[in-house]
Amino acid sequence: MSKVTKNVFVSHHHKDDASVDGLTRLAANKGFNLRNSSIRAKPENQKRINEKKIPEQTLKRLLRMKMRWASQLIVVVGKETHSRDWVNWEIEQAHKMGMPIVGVYENGLTEKVELPEKLVDYGTAMVSWRGESIIDALKGSSTFQNADGSTADKMQSGNVVC
Repeated sequence: MSKVTKNVFVSHHHKDDASVDGLTRLAANKGFNLRNSSIRAKPENQKRINEKKIPEQTLKRLLRMKMRWASQLIVVVGKETHSRDWVNWEIEQAHKMGMPIVGVYENGLTEKVELPEKLVDYGTAMVSWRGESIIDALKGSSTFQNADGSTADKMQSGNVVC
């Protein structure tokens, strides 16, 4: 099977870094090579960010540069993702750039969790942690699922996939 390469930006809560790795492996098993341009700060850099030692404008500029390289935004949704200001900011930036925005529930999540506000506003798909569902969404299918894989109501979807 030949691999399809996708340049993506994966928005996530830094506590969910392992899920980003798992998402990459899951996609690879389905023939997709995800090249992720998101920032995954080393602990010492995350500490500097948390202590506000790096100006917010510098972080925003860096994130926008990394996002422009990507063709899609993937949002890994865990239990705390909705409360992360940076995740909502990244989703809004992706929307402004006209990117498809695919939400993926974190592996193992089965109960209903609150979604980031901007994902509800602009998401083009929201899928469970299942290889076929994720790949279909990356290919442009506007599928909306609950964490357990059952069908969910469509979100507001300010973005359209062309």
